[in-house]
Amino acid sequence: MRDLRALPKAHLHVHLESTVRPETSLELGGPGGRGGPFATFRDFADHRAQVRERLTEPAHFRRIAREFCEDEAAQGTRYAEVSFTAAAHGDRLGDPEMPLEAVLEGLAEGRGHGIETRVILDHSRRRPVERLWQTLKLAQRHPEVIAIGLAGDEAYGLAPFTGVFAAAHEAGIHLVHHAGEAAGPQSIRDALGPGRAERIGHGIRILDDPALTAEVAAAGIALEVCPSSNVLLKLVPSLPEHPLPRLLEAGLLVTINTDGEADLAGEYRLLREVFGYGDAVLAELAANGVRASFAPGELKDEMLTGIARWLA
Repeated sequence: MRDLRALPKAHLHVHLESTVRPETSLELGGPGGRGGPFATFRDFADHRAQVRERLTEPAHFRRIAREFCEDEAAQGTRYAEVSFTAAAHGDRLGDPEMPLEAVLEGLAEGRGHGIETRVILDHSRRRPVERLWQTLKLAQRHPEVIAIGLAGDEAYGLAPFTGVFAAAHEAGIHLVHHAGEAAGPQSIRDALGPGRAERIGHGIRILDDPALTAEVAAAGIALEVCPSSNVLLKLVPSLPEHPLPRLLEAGLLVTINTDGEADLAGEYRLLREVFGYGDAVLAELAANGVRASFAPGELKDEMLTGIARWLA
């Protein structure tokens, strides 16, 4: 069996604040460990908030971004689109620019580990529309930011935000929303329709609607599937019961990600152990991530060549 750390991978669904090293969190006065399993999404969000609240200085944001790059590169991630809730940090700290600028500096420093990164700015569905407008303005000021999108509790609809989505689309900013994680297929339809999403964060509930499944498969719209995270948040009872095999059997374009709750090579290793996927399947999943990414074409070609070489 080939070393999964040597498989070139793209990581498309990973929240920076969820990747903070336990020792870094402790050093900053936050909780140690990643926490979980969580009884509810609210429990998960509250635990992560304890980590976020300890990030108060530029050096903190630079550090977690730099350490993210180091940890991802060690797992064979060659390209990552890391999500960051910049406007929320800016409001909390009274400085709208600093958190994102510091993170971008840390990511630039981390490039020395052999990883290329871009940023997706996410926004909680529970928060005001005005903050998403702030997020879009931040995205437009920084070319390293390639997308914005909604995250958080899917019980909150996206209708209030459609004006921002239209403006982002007009500005050439990609849109990627969480949908079909805790809520049903209608949340995916909303994300693809008025939400203008180009990929779906999670999307595991899509199989509840066969017609939607067929539509999304035919359109080649990628799902950012995070198996271990789904189990951690008790959205799926166990990894063997995860719908991943059925998503693949339905012809959906599945990419493998962690949400920030595990390491990426470890996630692929679990798929090998739990579902018995051979290296050819794992290589194709890695290639799906590359193809579905917003990476430059030259980097995509280089990574796909690397995947083929790994499999040869």
